[in-house]
Amino acid sequence: MTVTTEYPLFRRVQVLGLTLLLATVLGCAGPQGDRPPEMATASDQSDDERRSRVRLELAGAYFSRGQYETALDEVKLALQVSPRLVDAFNLRALIYAAMGEDRLADENFRQALQLSPTDGSAMHNRAWFLCQRDRFDEAQNQFQTALALPQYRDQLRTLLARGVCYGRASKWLEAEGALMRAYELDPSNPSTGFSLAEVLYRRQDYERARFYIGRVNDKADSANAQSLWLALRIEHKLGRSANQRVLGEQLRTRYPKSPEAAQFNGGRFDD
Repeated sequence: MTVTTEYPLFRRVQVLGLTLLLATVLGCAGPQGDRPPEMATASDQSDDERRSRVRLELAGAYFSRGQYETALDEVKLALQVSPRLVDAFNLRALIYAAMGEDRLADENFRQALQLSPTDGSAMHNRAWFLCQRDRFDEAQNQFQTALALPQYRDQLRTLLARGVCYGRASKWLEAEGALMRAYELDPSNPSTGFSLAEVLYRRQDYERARFYIGRVNDKADSANAQSLWLALRIEHKLGRSANQRVLGEQLRTRYPKSPEAAQFNGGRFDD
């Protein structure tokens, strides 16, 4: 499989204030005396909670720019203030994974899940981490646990990752099943459409693969060198030379320096 799927914590870091505020609301006590119940807001947070949240947001920003050591320092400062901050362990695991520190990454994922056993994002992140290390059975078990959580909101992202992970293990039938479920949830998602088309191509189901990659390439903002090259290879398998020429010209014109254009120019359709 050539498609990867990003960890969901990037989005969680960006809205971390909302995430922590929601936790405060859910954990607040009921009415005291004659006081009516109130919704907790940012003003109800302690100075320590605000400081740890700011540190974690900074860590996420540094992580997204590849400044891993600085990101680790910010996570450390956040944990000094809030030692049980699940998102901090989750993010630190991602940072360590990006640095190739697999043992430390898995330890931090486990710590996050020990603190919050029903944290679907932590489960998803650890599952994808395991998949990238070819620990496929463990990864699939973790994906399944996340998907089984009541009211889990990231079904699409996890189904997509699960399908791609099955593909990495060359389990094409299972990959198709997971990706079809993801596609049913959001047919407009180009990553899902591409991944599903690639799996069908691997299964030699070329007509169906052609349909799904065609929907991706029909939209200018979702087509890219990868999607055009996949469509071109499908047309090659189907023996449709005229369509091949059209797609090949698009690939050469729009992405002349891409690896996919080089493969096309060399006639390397099966690389």
